[in-house]
Amino acid sequence: MTARLDRELSPAELEAFGQELDALRQRTLADLGETDARYIRRVRSAVRLCCWSGRALLMFGWFPPTWLLGTLLLGLGKILENMELGHNVMHGQYDWMNDPELQGRTYEWDIVGPSDFWRHTHNHVHHTYTNVLGMDDDVGYGVVRLFPEQRWKPFYRWQPLWVTIQALLFQYAVAIQHLRLDKLIKGRISKEEVKPLARQLGGKTARQWVKDYLVFPLLALLLGANALAVLTGNLVANLLRNLWTFLVIFCGHFTEKAAVFSPQVLEGETRGHWYLRQLRGSSNLSGGPLLHILTGNLSHQIEHHLYPDLPARRYAELAREVREIAQRYGQHYNTGTLWGQFRTVLRRIWIYRRPSAEMV
Repeated sequence: MTARLDRELSPAELEAFGQELDALRQRTLADLGETDARYIRRVRSAVRLCCWSGRALLMFGWFPPTWLLGTLLLGLGKILENMELGHNVMHGQYDWMNDPELQGRTYEWDIVGPSDFWRHTHNHVHHTYTNVLGMDDDVGYGVVRLFPEQRWKPFYRWQPLWVTIQALLFQYAVAIQHLRLDKLIKGRISKEEVKPLARQLGGKTARQWVKDYLVFPLLALLLGANALAVLTGNLVANLLRNLWTFLVIFCGHFTEKAAVFSPQVLEGETRGHWYLRQLRGSSNLSGGPLLHILTGNLSHQIEHHLYPDLPARRYAELAREVREIAQRYGQHYNTGTLWGQFRTVLRRIWIYRRPSAEMV
């Protein structure tokens, strides 16, 4: 692996490190207010505007300008709903508003995976055990070897193919993660335990398919429009959302300088240790406001892992202080352009398909 620049911290330094990051969190919490509320309401309005405008334009059929613009607007609405609205709301970032539509425990998002699945596999498991091998299922999602510390298996030889399929069908890959099919195959859980989860997933998937691939194409037929153009526009919009989400998540977790940890790191882990693990296991993306909004501000993945329940719109301002704190304590702050970070992800996918390989 590429050598990191981090230095080891003494117990006293770790405590001080944690206290500084805790203090930054408390200052931000105390400052939350109407500006944050207006922002997320505007995002919600933008999602509705993009989705309904896109669907309306698709009713004009295959006419190139309207079909292309309608598909792109619908895809944009789905990306915003997935990244900046749904993901962040489900972290409880806006629970303090007491808006029933923006409650983290009840929000249901516009993908096939039930929100309850995500709240467990992502909010609880991933954010508690970030990059801990054998504990965090997001490390490779069970089908990709991205670090030499992961035990090699023969099917990793074909992982460029598995990753391509995963990217195209990313919402499904995330959804089935909660079923724990790996444990079922190994006999660690029973079919009876999986069946109710599979039924829940099947019900949510059916509702999504009916909405995108039946209701709106049928509406097009009733209006004398081209149903196939509408169905195809919905399919491409979902594909765009899948590919973008895959890109953002992999660039936030599996870049060249991201670290993974053995389960032993959890023994006696203090708040300072936990913060340090989030910092070392995460990767940021540099760019402008549009990139940050389209990624749900997960372009600030470091800040998201440090403060998952703070409104993501605050991450840009938090990043300046977090970076300064990290540098003061001799810790590498992993950031780079989207394509620069993605190149290192692709290198990992290619290199670690082999049983013995090292990044150089």
